[in-house]
Amino acid sequence: MKRYLYDGTPEGLVSAIAGILDAEKDPQLATLVERQDTLFEEGLFLRTDPAAADSLFSRLRQCAPDAVHTLWYFMMSEAEELETSLLHYVALALEHGDRINGHLTHPDVKAIVSVARKAGRELHRMKGLLRFEQLRDGTYLARMEPDHNVIQPLAKHFSRRLRAQQWFIYDVRRHSAAHWDGSALQFGTLEQFSRPELSDEEREVQVMWKAFFRTIAIPERRNPRLQKSNMPAKYWKYLTEKQGE
Repeated sequence: MKRYLYDGTPEGLVSAIAGILDAEKDPQLATLVERQDTLFEEGLFLRTDPAAADSLFSRLRQCAPDAVHTLWYFMMSEAEELETSLLHYVALALEHGDRINGHLTHPDVKAIVSVARKAGRELHRMKGLLRFEQLRDGTYLARMEPDHNVIQPLAKHFSRRLRAQQWFIYDVRRHSAAHWDGSALQFGTLEQFSRPELSDEEREVQVMWKAFFRTIAIPERRNPRLQKSNMPAKYWKYLTEKQGE
C-alpha cells in the first residue's frame, strides 16, 4: 500500500485526500497518516493546497451532500488515527453518493459515520446545555468543556439566537473563545483565563433559578438514569442548576 503524509491540520487532511484521489487509481490501496518528522519516516508528503480542498468539497456537494455533513462533523471530532478511513470513506462517497452512509458493514464507513454522529449529537446537546452568565460589564460568558471541537458552529447558532447581547463562549479544554459583539463573530485563543466577576443581577437570577429547579422537581418521579442520559454528568460543572450536587 502506498503511504502518504500530511501536516496534521484539517485543511491539510482534506487537501491530501484530494491529491491522493487524483493520483491513485484505487485509493482503497493507499494509506494516509500525519507526518511525525522522524528521521526514517516513510511516505510521500503532500503539502496543504486550499484550492484542492475547496475543489473536493465542491465535488462532494454535487454528488453526496450528506457525506459533506458527515465530513464536517468528523472534523469537529478531532479523532486521531482515522485519516486512512476518511480517505476511503470520501472515495466511496464520490463513487456511491449519499448511499454511502448506509454502507455500515464497511469498516471505514462505520468508523467515520460513528465518530461524526457523536460530534453531531454533542453539538445538538450543547445548544441546550450551554449556560450564559451576565458579567459586571453587561456582557455574557458561557464556559464549556465538550469532547469535540464544536465552538464554531455553536457560536454561529447563538449569533442568530442572541443577536442583541454581547457574549463570549470559552472552551476551557482547548483554550479557544468565540466573541459576538452584536454584529460580527470573532474566534481566537486564550492562553490564560480568569473568570470575571458576575453582576449582582446574575447572582440573584442564579439563586432564583436553583430554587425554581428544586421546586418543580417531583421526588416520586426522580429518575437519575434518565436525567444523566439527557444531561450527562460530565456537563454539570457549568450548569447553574446542578452546582453543589
